[in-house]
Amino acid sequence: MSIMFPSSMSKRSTDRFPLATAAAPAAVNLPFWAKCLSAGFAASIAEVCTIPIDTAKVRLQTQADPNPGEVRKYRGMMQTIRTIASEEGATAPWKGLSPGIQRQMVFASLRIGLYEPVRNFYCGKDFQGDPPLLKKIAAGLTTGTIGICVASPTDLVKIRLQGEGRLPPGVPRRYNGSIHAYKTIIQQEGVAGLWTGLGPNIARNATINAAELASYDQLKQMILSSGLMGDNVYTHFISAFGAGFIATCVGSPVDVIKTRVMNAKKVGDGSGPTYTGALDCALKTARNEGIMAFYKGFVPNFMRIGTWNIVMFISLEQIRAAMSRNL
Repeated sequence: MSIMFPSSMSKRSTDRFPLATAAAPAAVNLPFWAKCLSAGFAASIAEVCTIPIDTAKVRLQTQADPNPGEVRKYRGMMQTIRTIASEEGATAPWKGLSPGIQRQMVFASLRIGLYEPVRNFYCGKDFQGDPPLLKKIAAGLTTGTIGICVASPTDLVKIRLQGEGRLPPGVPRRYNGSIHAYKTIIQQEGVAGLWTGLGPNIARNATINAAELASYDQLKQMILSSGLMGDNVYTHFISAFGAGFIATCVGSPVDVIKTRVMNAKKVGDGSGPTYTGALDCALKTARNEGIMAFYKGFVPNFMRIGTWNIVMFISLEQIRAAMSRNL
């Protein structure tokens, strides 16, 4: 995944910026703030393009199994998006877009912007050659954890807003928008309530971040090393698609748990939340719905993560190439 420099440059592999295009090798010299900002912008573009799929994924993951004789309300990605739009309005599939962009500008900026320096730190200053896969995975786990610890409140609000359509007819909505959601959560659950589900959120986002970044890094490195393709948009597309599939397979179970814990409502008698934590959620889900419940919404999840990765990585490569020419 590294840029190939002439041997006379004596450039260490870990100093090469892994996501820069060959047409713009100066991107390796982008300042840290530019790397973070470009990641936030690229992730926001991907968020706008894919949030209807994400909304469908949340609805599919959080709906319980129907009673005997009943039909599931949501049955597949396209049917779910159509149902949401017809029942709640044409803009309803974009619920949670505002906190979604807030999340990406914080989370993606940190997790992607920090990835290369953390990876290089794990490799050591005297390391020569391409970074090992395990170092890439460790860097992804680390930056994913750091990023979501900061950005978890935006993730919570996004999921709460996306899940509002599950309320029965006549029941008032809990939140009228992202700002109202932040205020309401603080009033009802305290400031710490904004970090509800932080444990499963860390597990999900650190895991998926490691799968995405390490896979993209490794796949791109392998393609370039093979000589079959150059460092161009086709290589970026293939690498991003593969990274999205791997991330979906690895992250679906923790994604389901995280979504359910963060979207849980208080029990009417005030005895506490639907789930006491991630482990309780996992045990109840497995006991009541079976192991395959952890892969509920897999197709829309893959379409979301796969599409998101393709849009984000291609955008990131182009944004950083442009920045390298103008900074």
